Formats: sequence, C-alpha cells, structure tokens
Amino acid sequence: MSVETYMKRVAKQTAVYWSSPVADKFAKNSFATPVEIKCLWNDKKEMLSNDQGKEVFSKATVYVVQDLDEQGMLFLGGLTDLNAGEQADPTTVKNAYEIKQFMKIPSLTSTKKFTRKALLWQRS
Repeated sequence: MSVETYMKRVAKQTAVYWSSPVADKFAKNSFATPVEIKCLWNDKKEMLSNDQGKEVFSKATVYVVQDLDEQGMLFLGGLTDLNAGEQADPTTVKNAYEIKQFMKIPSLTSTKKFTRKALLWQRS
C-alpha cells in the first residue's frame, strides 16, 4: 500500500482551507472561498525559518491528500464552525494558521503518488 493510499484512509479530520491570498485593487489581500478538506492534524512542532531567516517552531504539522498553497491558511474544524465574516477572512479566526511550508514528497515506488505535509505557523 502506498503512503498516499494510506493517508486517504487515515485522514479523518476535517480542516477548512483558504488558498494563498491575492491582492485586490486596493492592495488588500483577499482569500478565495474556503473549502473543507480531509487531513491528519498533528500538533507536533517542527523547527523552520521565518521570513527573516530566524529559526522558529511551527504550530502544527498537517498531512493532506491534495496540494496546498504556501501562505494559504488552515483551520481545524468545519465551515459550520465559522461565521460568514471568518469564512471571508481567515486572519480573523483565532485558530487558523498560515501554511509556512508545504512539502510534496514522491513515493519510493511511484512517481505519481506523494506524501503531502504542511507546516503551520501563527500569522503575525
């Protein structure tokens, strides 16, 4: 069994995903409509570098079965856990975290199957 097949079976948690923001005509970042995705959310912290090169710890490691955008955001829960304003702007959601790093690692036995991992951190 491939890692990707295994992840599809064990990814039982629901998260809300917003793809990376796009600047609007007023130079304000806006996010796409959020979607629910399946994941395996692990509050395990890992060391990574922030934008200034300083080593920081991630808030969580999340395994998913689809590609995600860096600078997108994830919230552990469903769309029904958020009001309309929070759905429109994930930066207002207390426990929504930015995807700081996204890794897509190919399987040893296939070039078409991957392990996908996102490292999250609190937006400043």
